[in-house]
Order: sequence, then structure tokens, then C-alpha cells
Amino acid sequence: MSRYRRILVPGATYFFTVALADRKSCLLVEEIDRLRKAYGGVHRSLPFTTIAVAVLPDHIHAVWKLPEGDADYSLRWSRIKAEFSRGLPAVERGLSKQQRREKGIWQRRFWEHQIRDEVDLERHIDYIHYNPVKHGLVSRVSDWPHSSFHRYVSAGWLSVDWAGDVREAVGFGERA
Repeated sequence: MSRYRRILVPGATYFFTVALADRKSCLLVEEIDRLRKAYGGVHRSLPFTTIAVAVLPDHIHAVWKLPEGDADYSLRWSRIKAEFSRGLPAVERGLSKQQRREKGIWQRRFWEHQIRDEVDLERHIDYIHYNPVKHGLVSRVSDWPHSSFHRYVSAGWLSVDWAGDVREAVGFGERA
């Protein structure tokens, strides 16, 4: 069995990518209320600060600040995944996932990166907010509803037209 070494620094800030096993799925946005309930329930029982988040059809990007003295982000993601999956039908899965009683909805592992400084934090927040445009889901960041971008606009930290409109950048809609 592989042993992955994770950086565990109590109270640190981390960037995460958590993905579904089926990268063509739209389950996360189709079941956004279920995901919000799972995320909120874990947040209440194992507190953390969500600095930025975007939920895309098949993956989630987030930046979390963990409480002082706490570095257990793996437990939090494990519980979010389990709560979200509870009640959903299992998908076809291999023997390994069957033996571990996993439903096969999620990729077993996730990506984490410890934020090093303010520049690194800003870069990851921008990446999260722009990700729906990068994946071609919308042409403007403000058009994606499942993102902390709207909280940033409400707080006055970003303008509603931040990053512009990708259609204007590539000349869509121009007349010959």
C-alpha cells in the first residue's frame, strides 16, 4: 500500500483540489444542496475557515485556514465526502473500493498545497475564482453561482467584472 506524505502544519492555510472519480460527471452541481449540507455539517463539527471555494461539476477547489493546533484536513475532507455520498447510489467500482465499502463516487486522494505567503494565497484565490471560466463553463467569473467570488464582490474586495469577459478577449460577437 502506498504511503503518501502530507504536510501537516497546525493552523496553516491550504489549497485543495478534491475530485469525483468520474471526471465527466456533473454530480457536484446537480447535488449542490447535498454538498452544501455536508460541507456545513463538517464545518460545524470540525471548524475551519473557508477563504475561497469554487464547486465545479466534477471537482472542488478550496482554500482553508485551519484552527491553531489543528492540522487534520484529511479528516474534514473524508467526512465531507462521506456525508455527501450517503444516500447516493453506488457507482460501478473495483474490488479495492468494494472491500473498503467505498461508493466509488470520489477519487480516493486529493491534492493539497500549503500556502506559503500572501502572494501565494492571492494567486490561489484568483485561480479558484477563475476556474469556471478556464473550464469553459461560463465566460465571466460572475456568471458561476457556486463560488466564493460573490462573497468577495459583496465585501468590496473584487469588482463584479473582475477578469473581464472571455468572449470579449477572443473577439466573440464581433461583426465582419
